[in-house]
Order: sequence, then C-alpha cells, then structure tokens
Amino acid sequence: MLFLKLQTLTNTIATACLLMLAGPAMAQTDTPAEKAKDTTAQEVLLAELAEDESVEVVERSEPRRQANTLPAPETGPAPEKEAEKPKPTPKPKKVAPNIDLKEVAPVPVPEPPKDTAGEEQEVSEADPEPDTEEPQPANNLVLLGSEVLPGTSTRLAWSPGIQIAGLAQPTPVLVVNGVNAGPNLCLTGTIHGDELNGIEIIRQTMYDLDPEKLSGSVVGIPIVNLPGFQQGSRYLPDRRDLNRHFPGSETGSLADRIAYSLFENVIRHCDMLVDIHTGSLKRTNLPQLRADMNNPTVAEFTRGFDRMAVVHSSGSSGMLRTAAVNAGIRTVTMEAGESHRIQEHQIDAGVNSLTSLMEKQGMISRMFVWGDPQPVYYNSAWVRANQGGILFSEVKLGAKVSEGQVLGYIADPITNAQHPIHSSSDGRIIGMAVDQVVMAGFAAYHIGTEAKVPGE
Repeated sequence: MLFLKLQTLTNTIATACLLMLAGPAMAQTDTPAEKAKDTTAQEVLLAELAEDESVEVVERSEPRRQANTLPAPETGPAPEKEAEKPKPTPKPKKVAPNIDLKEVAPVPVPEPPKDTAGEEQEVSEADPEPDTEEPQPANNLVLLGSEVLPGTSTRLAWSPGIQIAGLAQPTPVLVVNGVNAGPNLCLTGTIHGDELNGIEIIRQTMYDLDPEKLSGSVVGIPIVNLPGFQQGSRYLPDRRDLNRHFPGSETGSLADRIAYSLFENVIRHCDMLVDIHTGSLKRTNLPQLRADMNNPTVAEFTRGFDRMAVVHSSGSSGMLRTAAVNAGIRTVTMEAGESHRIQEHQIDAGVNSLTSLMEKQGMISRMFVWGDPQPVYYNSAWVRANQGGILFSEVKLGAKVSEGQVLGYIADPITNAQHPIHSSSDGRIIGMAVDQVVMAGFAAYHIGTEAKVPGE
C-alpha cells in the first residue's frame, strides 16, 4: 500500500513538471486565423509608382500608410493644426501705355520674365453679357507680360532672350486693341531678313487703325528676323532658314529656339495669322496668297482678301503657316514682290487685301469697294533654264501665257547664242526671275494653272 501511494505521488510530480516545461512552447503556437489577424494589425509603409511619375520621384517620396493599419498609440494631446497659408495672389501685369502709333517714339524695352502663375490670355472684370445686337466691350489683351487696355494702341517688345548678355535686341511689336470684342489678327513680316515689302505693308496697316473704331485686336511684328535684316541676309546668324523650324524647340538650335519663343509668346495668342513674304534669290512674285485649299477653314479664310490670287500649297513641315494651322489658327502666307526692294505697287496690294480682310471679319466698318475675284491656282510649276547665260524676259509678271509660248531667252555672252525658254502649259505668270545671269537649272518662270474643282 505504501509503495502504491509513493508511485502515485511520483507520477503526479512528473506530470506537473512536464506541464511547466511545455507551457512556453504551447503559448507561442497560434491558429492560422490568429496569424492572419496579427499580420493585418502590423503597420506597413508603402510608396506607390503613379503613371506620370519617374523612379527618381518615387525614391524621394514620403511613405504612404495603408488604409487598414492600426492607429498609432496616443502619447499625448494631439497638436493643433497649423493654419493653412493663403495662396499667393498672382502678380498683376503692367498696363501698357496708350501710344499713338503715328507719333515717333523710342524703341520699346524687352518684356519682363514670363510669369505663368495664374496667367490668362485675356482678363475680364465682369461676365460677358448675353448675345445682343450691340457690340460687346473688349477685354484687356495680355501679351508679352503687359496688359493692353481696350481702345488703346501701344508698342511692346519681344525678345527670344538667347543673345549674348548685353547685346540682346528686342524686336518691336505693334498692338492695337479695339474698344469692342472681336478676333485677334496677327501680322508677321521679314521672317527672311531680306524681304522688305512686308515691313511697309504692316506699318501702313497698323498705323491706319483707330482703336476706338476697331472690334478685336491687331498685333504686328514688322521685322521678325532682326539679325538677318540688319545684315541684309535671308537667314539667321547660324545660317538657317527660320521658316523651316516652327513651332520650334526650347532646347534645339538657335533657329529652333527663336521659333519656339515667337510661337509660344505671340503666335498662340492669334485667331488669324498672315505671314508676309516676297520672292527669293532675285525672283519676284505676283501679289498672292499661299494656302492649303484642302482645309475648309483656311479656304473660307482666303475669301476675305480682295484682288489677291490664291495658289494652293499644303505647306511643308517647319513653316510658320503649317505650324499655325496645326495649332488651330487660320493662316495664310502672303507673297508680294521681290527681296531687297521696297515696291509701292506690291505694298498697296498687300495693304488693300488686309483692309478687306478686317472688313470681312467685322473688325472695321468702311466703305470698301471690292474688285473682281481673282482665280485660285490649284496647280503650279516652275519652268527652268536649260542653259547658262544672261536671262532676258519677253513676258511680264501676271501675264497670261499659252503652252509653247516663248517666255524669254538665255543669251550666251561669249558665243552670242540665244536659247529660248518656252511655257510648259497654259496659265498665268505668278512668279518669275528678274533679268540676271543664271545657271542651267535656274527656276525662271512660275506658271499657275486654274484647275476645275468639284463644287466650284
């Protein structure tokens, strides 16, 4: 009996010891559900990669808390939130002085650095009134860091800001903001530095405007390529053609940067644009428009130019006209005369057509007598010289010619041989070379052909 009691006591003590040893291990064992619960309760910090962010941006990002994390333990009263800082008020733009453009004035200073905060093209103090027959008052025109008030005219300055420090040359910009609301017409000249007729066309057009009788605004840049103009050169100092680099690039060549600055600071403010040129390399052009007649908006736009022939041209990449049309701006190129010359007859034709355009667009109201409509030349081609020598023309600019007709001849000054140049088709001389020494292959006569178009 005593032995049985001792054995029972020994078993009891052994069982108690085993329970004491197994206690910690059993306490660390959890069920799967308890493990998931504990994992959910842990705090996880993440930084997500958005579609428009780069890896570098994410590396500097602050971690973001997941929505299912547990709140941090309270260590004391929550600090009061700092009062939100008020948003900075956009810096008001300077008001451009009201200047009578007919008066002689000093050269305008360059525009201040561009302030994009809160910038808008036009600023209005009141909501526009509902449509009525009465003309709507115009808004302030914001351009080149200044505000041009309604019913005023002024001189501003555009500068690409890429010249050598101290030698930067601001390009004058003439602005007339009418007293009534209307479209914004822009005029550009001398993109090629040797084309002078456009300077005078813009000057006469701008200085004839009365802001008190104008609906809309007119912005004129008589000399875009100022370095080329000063050197009598068609090209920029980097020997590039500026009219092959629009809309430009902020980090490209000199031509790219000038084109970009002009396009972003001026051209994008335009509703309509007329880019004025002349013939090149001792050639002259009949007053005409170059326009993409496959574009219905542009085709309708050309109807506003009085006594101006239209030559269909879709344009090429890099041209101001092409870039502006792609940006939704109604644009044509006006050609008038030849380079390095001021030609009154060509200038008068250009001023007359711009006046008719503004009258057609409802910008001005004048007693305007329209001339006979000029044809649209959907096809055109150059006739080239087959021999070198001295060119003598038998026809004049604007003359109607027939296929096979002699347009002129090339005289060899050594052998006295004369080589006739024949017309390749029926049509009209819309451009031609002036009498000069030419080489074989020189483009001598530009013949426009009227082609029938469905619906015309």
